[in-house]
Amino acid sequence: MTPRHWFRRRTTRLRTTRLRTTRFRTTRFRRTTRFRRPGRAVHHRGAAGPGTASYRSALRTPGAAPFFLAAAPARVGVAMAGLGIVWLVHAETGSFEAAGLVTGSFAVAETLVGPQTARLMDRFGQPRVLVPLLCAHAGAVTALVALVLAGAPEPLLMAAGLAAGATVPQIGALSAARWSALLHGRAELVPAFALETMSNDAAFLLGPALAVLTATRLHPAAGTALAGVLVVGAGLVFAALRRTAPAPAARAVRSGSVDRGPGRRLWTRNFGTLLAVNVALGVFFGSMQVSVSAFAEVHHAASAAGLLYGLMSAASLLAGLVYGRHHRRTPPGHRLPPILTFLACASLLPMLADSPWQLGLALLLPGAGVAPCVIVASTLVESIMDRSVLTQAFTWTNSACAAGIAVSAAAVGRLVDGTGPRTGFAVPLLVLTATAALTWSSRIALTSATASTSATTTSGRLPEQADSAGAAP
Repeated sequence: MTPRHWFRRRTTRLRTTRLRTTRFRTTRFRRTTRFRRPGRAVHHRGAAGPGTASYRSALRTPGAAPFFLAAAPARVGVAMAGLGIVWLVHAETGSFEAAGLVTGSFAVAETLVGPQTARLMDRFGQPRVLVPLLCAHAGAVTALVALVLAGAPEPLLMAAGLAAGATVPQIGALSAARWSALLHGRAELVPAFALETMSNDAAFLLGPALAVLTATRLHPAAGTALAGVLVVGAGLVFAALRRTAPAPAARAVRSGSVDRGPGRRLWTRNFGTLLAVNVALGVFFGSMQVSVSAFAEVHHAASAAGLLYGLMSAASLLAGLVYGRHHRRTPPGHRLPPILTFLACASLLPMLADSPWQLGLALLLPGAGVAPCVIVASTLVESIMDRSVLTQAFTWTNSACAAGIAVSAAAVGRLVDGTGPRTGFAVPLLVLTATAALTWSSRIALTSATASTSATTTSGRLPEQADSAGAAP
């Protein structure tokens, strides 16, 4: 072998060795990166993934905590209003009939006019409509208290009740719309709606007790006056937080960025299904209130009625807390039917109770099904409805629930007087069973509507994406 051939052979071997070494190092680096321990992974701050959404991450969204905390006292004021009017009117007139007429006028006006004011807020923006509405509510509550204390006739009192109910803002719907504007399409939306549900539950636990306490310990007008102060004061703070308010639909229409087609319709078949769900929830609440009170009175434990109903509310709060902590990949349209079926089956248990302590245990399971049902229903409303009518949609669902409470309380009250409390417990069982069957038949349509809305959002046609870009992380 000549020196020239030996040198070429030696050079080729060296190049081959270097190439193998490089390949080995590259392979080793890839394996090390692929199988790196979780503790050494690099975390980037940004939108939370499906498994990291939590109450803290939702509240840490810029602007979320201030409007959520501002809405809390207003929720308590709304929860105090009805019972505060009852105590005020009855104390001054001595008539429960007059108290019922004025309170009913307040509730009817709130149910019918609330969605119309929400429509204005969708069109012109929350702050622009909320401030004059709160000023009108302050005047209406002041007039109602003054007329009652002056001994005005019932028609005037009912007119004042109508004015007070027509001007009370739907704070829960406004807050839910703000959550949607900040977190639409993000995993934190589920814990955000869980916070909304628990806040409403806590308000309706605290509000009636506070109304009775102030009306009995201070003055009959104190409950109504305090409710008005909480609603107006907290509502003005809420309105001042303009950064998180959803973009007005009127601005988007002028800019030409809103689809004027069928997506903007409010009254769709899917929305009708969700309204039916909220009516069924209202029937559940109204029937349970009357039936639990009648059951406690029949068993000579009338003072325990509040405790029994409180147990169900506490179970709902705990279930909402647990449910909101975990993200599920199943579409909400497929989650709603099983939850409603569970709630319907659990509503059978109170019919089997023979004593107050048995009823308390029997109310825990139905209570545990309430909050998850409300959370999923709210998520579906947020998912399938167009952004330009979202506040109206949330307000109509609240009105549907209130209508279910009012109608069922009156009907079950008459039914219980004639046949006993067990018959009253059968009403929510039947209504929830029928509603569960409706959602089972509509689950595919609800899921496809959610998917189509998500695709529209991804394509960038929604005006809120540009307006809330500075607010959302």
